[in-house]
Amino acid sequence: MGTKFTPFCMLRLFADTVREIPDKILYLDADVLCRCDFRQLYDINMRNFDIAGVPDRYGKWFFGNIFKHDYLNSGVLLLNMENIRENGLFEKCRKMCRDKKMFMPDQTALNKLAVKRKLPEKYNNQGKIKKDTVFKHFTTFFKFFPKIKAVTIKPWHIEKMHNELKIFEFDDILSEYQRRKQNDKRNSDFLYNR
Repeated sequence: MGTKFTPFCMLRLFADTVREIPDKILYLDADVLCRCDFRQLYDINMRNFDIAGVPDRYGKWFFGNIFKHDYLNSGVLLLNMENIRENGLFEKCRKMCRDKKMFMPDQTALNKLAVKRKLPEKYNNQGKIKKDTVFKHFTTFFKFFPKIKAVTIKPWHIEKMHNELKIFEFDDILSEYQRRKQNDKRNSDFLYNR
């Protein structure tokens, strides 16, 4: 609770307590948008791994093994829930988060305790969109000119996404959302005025 991170990011570490969750799931943060079919990612063999993910854009340089770039970003994770339940990984991570002060606590705990499989960047692109990007993750990045500053632009920051990032390819999703929101408002007004 004493970090800048929302407690909601810890919810993924309770997935093992929900019996209805299947043996293998794809976890996505709320600021991740999908660009194309991700079946190839989901079908990756996870038999000997707890989690699979992409190295963190900045964390790979400062945490984990900097020669292997094995510090994974937790915004897009393929989770082998069968292994995680058997070996108690999430329970161990929850305990570590409770007992040890860490930067990016849930992500760091996963990186320290999980048997990991490293995936190509296209499955969690944290920078500029490339031709093969499957998932675009809107993470905080740094601008270095004229001075160093952290920049956070999420997909719901539409004007900033358009004007600063020059990303327009998700506008169809925005249009559909606005249409549904308008329909929901009309339906709500109708029911309320009956």
